[in-house]
Amino acid sequence: MPQLEVRHFFDDATNTYSYVVWDPTNNVAAIIDSLLDFDQASGRTKTVSADKIISFVKEKGLSVDWIIDTHVHADHLTAAPYVKSQLGGRTAIGEHISTVQKVFAKIFNEDQRFHTDGSQFDHLFKDGERYKVGTIEAQAIHTPGHTPACMSHLIGDAVFVGDTIFAPDYGTARCDFPGGDAGTLYDSIQRLFALPGETRVFLCHDYKAKGRDTYMFETTIAEEKAHNIHVGGGISKEDFVKMRTARDATLDMPKLILPSVQINMRAGNLPEPEDNGQRYMKLPINAL
Repeated sequence: MPQLEVRHFFDDATNTYSYVVWDPTNNVAAIIDSLLDFDQASGRTKTVSADKIISFVKEKGLSVDWIIDTHVHADHLTAAPYVKSQLGGRTAIGEHISTVQKVFAKIFNEDQRFHTDGSQFDHLFKDGERYKVGTIEAQAIHTPGHTPACMSHLIGDAVFVGDTIFAPDYGTARCDFPGGDAGTLYDSIQRLFALPGETRVFLCHDYKAKGRDTYMFETTIAEEKAHNIHVGGGISKEDFVKMRTARDATLDMPKLILPSVQINMRAGNLPEPEDNGQRYMKLPINAL
């Protein structure tokens, strides 16, 4: 069985890792958590980060089958539609995207043109669904808690965990967004901890824990299970929920949460133009 090849891309502005993963026997690839650059002050988008991925894919001669978002990100905009326009492939997210869409459709007061059934995506993964990247076996694992729609992806010997868990010295994802729940996140992480210890874990974010000079994108299930400061070493669910709830109460909302969720729940598509031809994002006051 071939080992999955992985190439990471890091965005300094949002501390986000995106990945190109592929089967080296036939060069069939998936792109995970792509990123569209967004300047909040001007409202301008750029494709610098996505173009790096696109250039890499073309240089390697890869054929893209999947363009996956692990969840509706609250800190960056997905570049999935742009990547698809350049490379082909199917956009995909977990089937519980509909739950997130229904919550935020109310917050943004969306009209009937916005559908809350996930139909903006080409494919909705079900929990436990098996698929392939080339000849490499893959499985979608529903890991809610940070959001209701979070999905980790086990591809060969590697799992891409989105915001479910961070580096061992940094901990776990926040659970105070609408639909988040600390107890649910704990249970989701236990599902990941049931994977073989040698499973490679690829992170969606890193923020350099205190005392560490470099960014970290890869760890293992064994390292997380033994050493994660929030949930490793046999920490109980009760203690985790108490810690996570107290910590979340001290956190500000991510600076890009309103534009990010507004776009990402549309699979990365921008809102429809208004009668002057201009597209707009909404800024709900005191909603979060």
